[in-house]
Amino acid sequence: MASISSLGIGSGLDLNGLLDQLRSAERQKLQPITQQKVQQEARISAYGRLQTGVNKLQSAAVGLNDSALFQKLSASVQGEGLSASASEAASPGRYDVTVNRLATAGTLATQATDATYSPDEALFTEDTTLTLDFGAAYSDTDGSFDPAASPTGTSVTMEFAAGSSLEAVRDAINANEAAGVDASIINDGSGYRLALSSRETGAEASLVGFEFGNKDTASANPVPLAEDTATLRPGNDAELDINGITITSPTNTMEEAIQGVSLTLSPEAEGSTLGVTVSRDDGSVKEAVNKWVSAYNELQSTIGRMTKPGNDGSSSGELIGDRTVRTLESRMVRDLTSAVPGGEFSLLSDLGISLDKEGRLEVDEAALDAAIAESPGEVAAFFAGDSEETGMAGTFNATLERMLDDNGTLSNAIEGAENRVESLGERYTRMEASVERTVERYRSQFAQLDSMIASMNQTSTYLIQQFDSLNAQLGRD
Repeated sequence: MASISSLGIGSGLDLNGLLDQLRSAERQKLQPITQQKVQQEARISAYGRLQTGVNKLQSAAVGLNDSALFQKLSASVQGEGLSASASEAASPGRYDVTVNRLATAGTLATQATDATYSPDEALFTEDTTLTLDFGAAYSDTDGSFDPAASPTGTSVTMEFAAGSSLEAVRDAINANEAAGVDASIINDGSGYRLALSSRETGAEASLVGFEFGNKDTASANPVPLAEDTATLRPGNDAELDINGITITSPTNTMEEAIQGVSLTLSPEAEGSTLGVTVSRDDGSVKEAVNKWVSAYNELQSTIGRMTKPGNDGSSSGELIGDRTVRTLESRMVRDLTSAVPGGEFSLLSDLGISLDKEGRLEVDEAALDAAIAESPGEVAAFFAGDSEETGMAGTFNATLERMLDDNGTLSNAIEGAENRVESLGERYTRMEASVERTVERYRSQFAQLDSMIASMNQTSTYLIQQFDSLNAQLGRD
């Protein structure tokens, strides 16, 4: 069989061009399938965006359906240098907090080395130990530090090899998690000092002394590196009075000085009396309501774009006239406008929340604030109810769950669109094969036509030659 490139050689006709035109005409049958497939893929994408919006709205509804939200407490502070937070275990009330002292860490330094010493030079001539003593003791009478008292805490011992430098000592201390202190090197102008500071605040964790000794003989101070008692700054526990009751803490954060309240001190608070008020956290309730309203309105905007009709040449929304969208909207409006029985508030409008003419929620901030402040229990009963599905938020959440369920309306719509895309793909493949078979048939027919015309042309040429020869003979006679 002749190839496409040879078509027309025998007949002189543009059969290749004609075959291309026929192929293009046949492939037009594929356009409706392609268009339908594009539309279904656009619907799947739109369903995905719709699903995202519904998930966000459901998350906001779940938050509003949490009864703990309406029991949440907040702590506020009047004054500087103190922060407070309250848990559900706290009780509403006001507390006067006088900060007498902050928790501090203990510090102590060695005496200065010889002025000619460099901190990277060998310091120990023999194997050496370092014993760190912790636990500052304070007088029971006036609360002052007693340097003569034995340490009340623990001791930590470290070992250093002969030839270790001051820098090596510093680095070994800082690398030792059990050391209990951080080390640094300070040059005071006359020589180098090893400065140590407790890693934790409070009297118990405070460094109060140290001693270098010979590892083998236990003799003290084998090197010129003794403690300088004048640099000792023992660590203190924080001390504060709460409504006249003295409280101490090894840190500047106290978790249970007031039950359910965490207090954190900073230097600005020392010597001050500050007010701490624990009260119901109305702000969190309002924030949760506004978050839900915002998520609903955002979903409505998404639906509006997906269902808009095409005007002035603009394309229609991907889900215009879609039954799934209509079902979602009707069910949400049903929940929003249904009454919640048994309480002071039965409708959203009782809380200052209403649907506008465009189907979006709008909030009367003053009315909502008044409801939360004056009737917090009734607001909780309206939104959260006595169980997960009895309040408005619970009912609304259950509706969205049914839409999002694996066998729900939205999931079924996505699955249906995906099946249609798959079916259209298979139909396209079959149609494309049919088009190619038709084109192949045309090509075969054109090849036969080309061969037949070529043969006829040859016969015509032969007959003309014969007639010309006959005429020539008759003319001579």
